[in-house]
Amino acid sequence: MAAKDRMAVLSAMMDQGVIPVFYHPDVEVCKKVIQACANGGAKCIEFTNRGDFAASVFLDVTRHFAQADPSVIMGVGSIVDAPTAGVYIANGAKFVVGPLLNPDVAKVCNRRKIPYSPGCGSASEIGYAEELGCEIVKVFPGGSVGGPEFVKSMLGPCPWTRIMPTGGVENDEASLTKWFKAGVACVGMGSNLITKALLDKGDYAGVEANVRSCIALIRSIRGK
Repeated sequence: MAAKDRMAVLSAMMDQGVIPVFYHPDVEVCKKVIQACANGGAKCIEFTNRGDFAASVFLDVTRHFAQADPSVIMGVGSIVDAPTAGVYIANGAKFVVGPLLNPDVAKVCNRRKIPYSPGCGSASEIGYAEELGCEIVKVFPGGSVGGPEFVKSMLGPCPWTRIMPTGGVENDEASLTKWFKAGVACVGMGSNLITKALLDKGDYAGVEANVRSCIALIRSIRGK
């Protein structure tokens, strides 16, 4: 997919079901982890803006995948202000995720037709995010704001809402079943998917296997 427009990105996020969340200061490690995720079926990856010079690392990675594997859809997470969102969009981000809701970030993203998933913890915040044009709203921290029961309660009066919980989502059948049966559109998953043990060993085949099995499990749950 050469032109990753807003609707195509949103569809890809929901189709794969899990968004790997990852950051590492080493560009080469990022390339290997992200390629492993893509090979496992997760083409949309959220790179978190957490380290020094993270935007520079992100630019190097997006430039690499523009040539090496254009099917990869690079997004950025941990965005709390509009200037930072603008930097990452200029550096190739195709979706933006944040731990909180910032209307100025929504404006920047909407102007460039970039999906924005802000972190929300209440019905009012979710409603406001949707007024700002957010198609998929991040519930964060997912396990602390009410878990699957919160999602189910929210979708009762607002069945049009699309929710992506991050935090409190485990890479196992019991956890994923609870979230998807509650009605989530997709989930974000970091260290429970791309584990420290796998990274320490440089086991990128293991990362690919984890991602592949997680996506297969989600598809199985959705099909039941």
